[in-house]
Amino acid sequence: MNRRPTLLAAAAMTAAAVLSLSACGGGDSEFKDKDSDKIAGADSDSGDKKRESPSPRASEDGVDRPEIKLPEDVKNVFEGGKTGDPKKDAVLADNERRINSIDEAITVDAKAHPALKFYSSGEALLTAVDYVQSFDKDQKSFVGTTRYYERKVTFLKEGVAAVSYCQDGTKTYPKDLKTGKVDRSIPESADDYGFYNTRLKKNAKGVWQTESVTYVEDATKRCMK
Repeated sequence: MNRRPTLLAAAAMTAAAVLSLSACGGGDSEFKDKDSDKIAGADSDSGDKKRESPSPRASEDGVDRPEIKLPEDVKNVFEGGKTGDPKKDAVLADNERRINSIDEAITVDAKAHPALKFYSSGEALLTAVDYVQSFDKDQKSFVGTTRYYERKVTFLKEGVAAVSYCQDGTKTYPKDLKTGKVDRSIPESADDYGFYNTRLKKNAKGVWQTESVTYVEDATKRCMK
């Protein structure tokens, strides 16, 4: 058992689901609330949630961003956050927020997680929702520290960028929500590492939303250091 599943499985399942639904003419209806036309899991989680979602806050760039708060026992460390290029730094900052928004949706007991939909769109949003719901379905969560490194930004064209990065989850551990117990006995393995290529597009609000995420299996070995 892995400390926490990588996005590889979620991405594979979501891609298959999207292709299947498209072939059947179903679109992405299974991922939407029929009454509110909202993507399930992006604005609310299944089950009874106790905490209210944080209110949006205006950031330094003037964008009203939903506040993201992770539990004290969950931490993400992002290396190389400042490149000296304001444009690249803005992309990396929203990449960080996207990752934090997913972890908040998994680990924080709230009625809604608006940041999930704020920083992800399209295929990446479906992948994120599927990933979050897999934890909720199994009544699992996680604790610990995840490291993100070798982060690089490439501008593809105006308003579109690519971000690649390594993920090290060897210091995270699964938590059973039914019992509250954390399993710290799991040995480190190659499955705890991942290399990802992501595509981001700047929307009308000035937010760099992640549109797609690709797990690059052949490049994972480079992250094991």
